[in-house]
Amino acid sequence: MNKYKHVCVLKGGWSSEREVSLVSGAAVANGLRDAGYQVSEIDVKPDISEVLKALKPDVVFNGLHGTWGEDGCVQGILETLKIPYTHSGVKASALAMDKILSKKLFKSVGIACAQDKIVSIKELFENEPMARPFVVKPYNDGSSVGVVIVMENDQFSEDQDGPWKNTDHLMVEKYIPGRELTVSVMGDRVLCVTELKPKKGFYDYKAKYQDGMTDHILPADLSEEHYNSLMEMALKAHNILGCRGVSRSDFRMDEDDTYILETNTQPGMTPLSLLPEQAKYSGIGFSELVTWMVEDASCER
Repeated sequence: MNKYKHVCVLKGGWSSEREVSLVSGAAVANGLRDAGYQVSEIDVKPDISEVLKALKPDVVFNGLHGTWGEDGCVQGILETLKIPYTHSGVKASALAMDKILSKKLFKSVGIACAQDKIVSIKELFENEPMARPFVVKPYNDGSSVGVVIVMENDQFSEDQDGPWKNTDHLMVEKYIPGRELTVSVMGDRVLCVTELKPKKGFYDYKAKYQDGMTDHILPADLSEEHYNSLMEMALKAHNILGCRGVSRSDFRMDEDDTYILETNTQPGMTPLSLLPEQAKYSGIGFSELVTWMVEDASCER
């Protein structure tokens, strides 16, 4: 017997990842209805607290992505309302979204991270902050939103489109060549390792969410040693951040050296998303996955 009956699925919102969240939320709602739950879908607006008070759900499935929905803000509202919710709590959500803090925690448990600097826009363009190639990205966003890779012979100026249009400070990281790999964690269970092979460019926002742009190789073709090491690092990252429910950690492997890029506390649930794909490979169907996530929901305290 399920302990919860009425689930509110939060989706949409107003972050740069709104469209992905709408697709994720719709898929989750369908999966939960298939599992027998009463489901209310909410396209989240600033009045979300009042909407939830009126609906009185037993539990919330947080299908939001990006800032405000994934960074601890909506989690704080749900804590205040004392409504159990899926995914990580306030602190873990905020830590994972902040790449400066999360990288410090990853390093503390022996997970390698790319060399990085936080620079102002003025510093970024007056004197390049490190030797090329390097990556420029927001330090508090997800889904590769606003990521720019600057290679040896690339033109690079403030006049070009990039994340510097929307913020005063950015993270600059050393570019790690090699293989793109990702690992999902479900509670204390690590699912599997997938290698991502974009057909063009790098694994950016379009490659993640447009059908046919990236090949997913699962399980990844790795030595047993490398495969197990990635599984161990993903679980370490999940635990050091204090995640609960599901997470997905992304890595780059340059020959024998592996570096973590980030941990996502609310992985996508779209038809192209990696968590459902890895769960299916591990014998867990979509309705079973979202049911587990709902029944795992709680308040942080």
